[in-house]
Amino acid sequence: MRARNRLSAKGAASLGEGKFADGAGLWLYKQDKERGKWVFRVTVQGKRREMGLGAFPDVSLADARRKADDARAIAQNGLDPIKEREKARRSAQRNLHLLNDIAVDAFEARKAELKGDGKAGRWFSPLEIHVLPRLGKMPVAEIDQIDIRDTLAPIWHDKAETAKKAMNRLSLCLKHAAALGLEVDLQAPEKARALLGKQRHEAKHIPAMPWPEVPAFYQSLNEGTVTHLALRLLILTGLRSAAIRFARLEEIEGDIWTVPAERVKGRKGATQPFRVPLSEEAQAVITEATRHARDGFLFPSVRKGVISDATMSRHMERLGLSYRPHGFRSSFRDWIAEATNTPHDVAETAIGHTVGGAVERAYKRTDFLEQRRVLHERWAQHLGGSSSMVVKLVAND
Repeated sequence: MRARNRLSAKGAASLGEGKFADGAGLWLYKQDKERGKWVFRVTVQGKRREMGLGAFPDVSLADARRKADDARAIAQNGLDPIKEREKARRSAQRNLHLLNDIAVDAFEARKAELKGDGKAGRWFSPLEIHVLPRLGKMPVAEIDQIDIRDTLAPIWHDKAETAKKAMNRLSLCLKHAAALGLEVDLQAPEKARALLGKQRHEAKHIPAMPWPEVPAFYQSLNEGTVTHLALRLLILTGLRSAAIRFARLEEIEGDIWTVPAERVKGRKGATQPFRVPLSEEAQAVITEATRHARDGFLFPSVRKGVISDATMSRHMERLGLSYRPHGFRSSFRDWIAEATNTPHDVAETAIGHTVGGAVERAYKRTDFLEQRRVLHERWAQHLGGSSSMVVKLVAND
């Protein structure tokens, strides 16, 4: 057996340029008296290999011997210690990129394009609730279609929309990981869909009151409470509840209400506030609501902040109605389609939707304010029980 431990720590430090054997395959290559590197020479499957063990003097003689012992043990089992070290290094690298971390990083990268910078949690919650508890601690490079299938199978049919959102968010996380240079299976979500099969669940639309019935309900909201007034303004404007609930006095000037862009969901690609023409009836509702105003909000809650999303819904439930406040947008849109000759672009803009692609919007910047002013006035008249004669509106070129 070859001699071992030929060098001493003090002796290694005093050596000049050259190659010096410690024994059993461990060598010290010195560039000069101050610098060098440790090398382990080994023969694996008939091939001579040299494995670097670190720089001298950063790696001490004792540490170099321990590393050489570990590499020697691997070689004695017929494996290449250099290749095994690379495998371990790659494995450790993969483990640094767990899905938990990738998901958070992907969310941070998308915050700017989410409503309110994603503070409501709607983007992240499908992942947080249904994916990360099971897959969060897995290296993202190891996630395959079987993992995804097993994770989403419990909700695939019973909570179909939630499952779709979770699948979509997971797919975005994998794309984010790929952009970071990680080796991931971008097809895993689609393959998981194939394994899960077609969803049995059919999306249920929010119940909407037929537009001919809306006037009677509108006129029943006559108590002047915050809830009644909020419902009146929601019906009159065709806006979503968030825009109504967080309405502020300084946003309203005369017969124009300028709603901040982040409160008008559905205006994809829009970054500008949304102007809402206020009918005489809407202005009267706002005037009455100002006596309830607190901290600038038109519709404050009893204790703090503004009325909740469920406040208006509960009022309708107490009346035994199956319809929901959000459905009044459909009521308004159906009235436009069936009782007026309103051009499509004007009709869609009236309920806060953007129309046309990005290029078209760049050239066609009108918000059809004057046409919508007429439309909202006629809608208010319909709600008050006036004639429902057909309204003809012409879009501007």
